[in-house]
Amino acid sequence: MNHSSADLQTWVGNSETTTDLISEATCRLAAATLGYEHNRLSTLPPGWQWFFFHNPVTTDTLGHDGHPPKGGFLPPVSLPRRMWAGSRLHYTGAIEIGSVATKVSTIRSVVEKSGKSGSLCFVTVHHEIFCNDQLCIREEQDIVYRDPPPADGAAAKPQPYQRDASVTEQVMPTTPLLFRYSALTFNSHRIHYDRPYATEQEGYPDLVVHGPLIATLLQDFAQKNHPREPLGTFEFRGASPLFVNDPLTMAASTEDLENMPLWVVNHDGALAMSAQATFGSVK
Repeated sequence: MNHSSADLQTWVGNSETTTDLISEATCRLAAATLGYEHNRLSTLPPGWQWFFFHNPVTTDTLGHDGHPPKGGFLPPVSLPRRMWAGSRLHYTGAIEIGSVATKVSTIRSVVEKSGKSGSLCFVTVHHEIFCNDQLCIREEQDIVYRDPPPADGAAAKPQPYQRDASVTEQVMPTTPLLFRYSALTFNSHRIHYDRPYATEQEGYPDLVVHGPLIATLLQDFAQKNHPREPLGTFEFRGASPLFVNDPLTMAASTEDLENMPLWVVNHDGALAMSAQATFGSVK
């Protein structure tokens, strides 16, 4: 399906509303997946909103890559590779586990560009999540569509990231962790569980770790290193992919606890994700 740039702009302003139960059962599964003590949870931790409000498309309508068909809520961008590039989150209220919440999503922009790796298309989606008549989360999410990988499979190797960290924590992204996270988020993108597809058709060396999984772990890491106030804002951007069974290191500088820089590197020290967190109430 080919659409012109002008056609894609007609999707700007497209909106959809989804209501979901923030179920205790799902939170128990998330806690088991991420290593939380579920009996201590009464409200949704940061990042766990991504376990809800799924689009229940039928399996027979999925694309070859496992994504839902194009041209519904999201524009029918012809570029084949789709990734979650980053988000800007504002936490303005607590979402109680067991409550009913509503998510309103709107396409904010569709921008086409050319880069060193070929054509790119950035789609920005604005999300608002309401619970008990209160706006609890605002998010601007950046989705990027890209050209196929080069035929020779060559990709620039990220350089080691040089920055002093106050605290670090290592995580091993195992195959079961990726599988469980895909299940929790109803994410059937094959790069996360189908190794032959990831390596032979997408050109990756192995299964790819989900960007929002890393961002969820990083939000928890930020909160553990500043427990006195709740997370207020969190923004993250992916820099390079991480792969299964390849240890990653979360790091932060805690010199300024009000505006905490965080980052994630792979085993070679190359930057995979950068982030910034602030704490306290957000209007």
